[in-house]
Amino acid sequence: MATDDKKIVEISATQKDSPGTSDLDESDREWQQQYSHSGEGTFEVKEGHQFYRPIDSYEGIHRWDPNFEWTKEEEQKVVRKIDTRVLTFACVTFFALQLDRGNISQALASTLLEDLKMTSNDYNLGQTIFLVCFLLAEMPSQLISKRLGPDRWIPTQMVLWSTVASCQAFLKNKHAYFATRALLGLLEGGFIPDTVLFLSFFYKSNELPKRLTCFWVTYTFTGIVGAFLAFGLLHIKSSEGLGPWRYLFAYEGLITGVIGIIAAFWMPASPVQTKGGLRGKNGWFNEHEEKIIVNRVLRDDPSKGSMHNRQAVTPKLLWQSLQDYHMWPVYAIGLIWQIPFTPATNYLTLQLKEVGFATFHVTLLTIPAAIVSIITITGTTWLAERTNQRFFLGAAVEVWSLILLIVLEVLPEKSMPWPRWAILTLLVGNPSIHPVLVALTSRNAGSVRTRTVASALYNMSIQLGAISGANVYQDSDSPYYKHGNKVLIALAVVSFFLFISAKFYYDWLNRRNAAKWDAMTSEQREQYLSENPILTNKRLDFRFSR
Repeated sequence: MATDDKKIVEISATQKDSPGTSDLDESDREWQQQYSHSGEGTFEVKEGHQFYRPIDSYEGIHRWDPNFEWTKEEEQKVVRKIDTRVLTFACVTFFALQLDRGNISQALASTLLEDLKMTSNDYNLGQTIFLVCFLLAEMPSQLISKRLGPDRWIPTQMVLWSTVASCQAFLKNKHAYFATRALLGLLEGGFIPDTVLFLSFFYKSNELPKRLTCFWVTYTFTGIVGAFLAFGLLHIKSSEGLGPWRYLFAYEGLITGVIGIIAAFWMPASPVQTKGGLRGKNGWFNEHEEKIIVNRVLRDDPSKGSMHNRQAVTPKLLWQSLQDYHMWPVYAIGLIWQIPFTPATNYLTLQLKEVGFATFHVTLLTIPAAIVSIITITGTTWLAERTNQRFFLGAAVEVWSLILLIVLEVLPEKSMPWPRWAILTLLVGNPSIHPVLVALTSRNAGSVRTRTVASALYNMSIQLGAISGANVYQDSDSPYYKHGNKVLIALAVVSFFLFISAKFYYDWLNRRNAAKWDAMTSEQREQYLSENPILTNKRLDFRFSR
């Protein structure tokens, strides 16, 4: 028990009265007894509680109390406060990311290609450069975030990328376009797993998917806001004859820069370190609320007490996390599952423009796809958590894409533009399983160091898929991309079977481990825990989310 990985969270076998909590009623006591084990994606903690103590340097060690009790109403009040102050601002920062990351699509509907003397293939290359750099930055960014703390690193990222985003207003040629896309990718890469790591300080594993859904609803909402902003900014006429897309980059970069500066004074280091900055001299939570946050999170996932919030992942721990083959099915899914609808998303404005819609109409015609996406992503996450059938639901998402791609492929080329718009809108507004998979990656990691690495690796696999998806549609195949759609249909089928295979793999692991665990006596379990003190998803008491 000498190393940080070996000192984990202690959870008492029985709930004893703590000062100020002796008035708990019977329903609250029953709730507390069920509370110590949330099921999937965590550890069985019914025996061997002496092996679950936080490390001494854990930032919330002074608030940890294995005998502490609280009521449902108290917890609900605390969670509402976390939602208001932590989640809401996380959504604001994600709005800033997507505003600067997504406005290239709106600029594409303007005169960007003509002004910079580029073809759609040059645009593809720029997007590929962005995604490659985004990918390369994922792991370093996550490791920096774990060492410095997301509260320091995320605002730094935002201010830096907003500066580059604004500088896109001064682009002169395609080479400058390539350079700025590379810089944006390097500076924005890692933001998403960094933010997921930050949210994991405050939320239990079964709460995270719903909060991440808010995250990606914000992503889609940004598309709506960005469309209206673009509609106004692209109407600006310059006396020098400069393309209006330049104002789009300049003003939206300024917006995100301001948000980044605010973030530096708003984001706390942890639930027990909220005093100062824009949070006030007394902080967000009192002592009782801090105890609720710390103990509820640790009882849900003991591994969160195995590292403190500014503890670096060493090269040895990084290598151990990379070797965690139980996470590989999720990475394989990440490589492919989004590709079937990625080209439609990237090329929505260009395709609508190519089939006859005017530039300003195109910016508004992207809004219905965003609305459909908000509805489907919310419904998908709710259904996934309700049924606990996340991989089966992912397979259903691929069926959605497959049907629409087949319809798009057989649609006559000379058909009216409105049916094509409707199909593309449904394809872009697909019921994304992304928030569910991000939360599942965090759940199945089994330790803080693996969660740090796995979150980055999953997002890297997503970016690799996005790179591939950005190059499926080629200029020679425009405007209907018949060949490209055939490739997407094949990938949708492959992705369908990957989801099904992953489901059966994790079911098999859970059955195998449960059979061995249930066959042990209490004494044998305690002996096993004493001999295997490091919390990982390889332990027999771990249950995978699937």
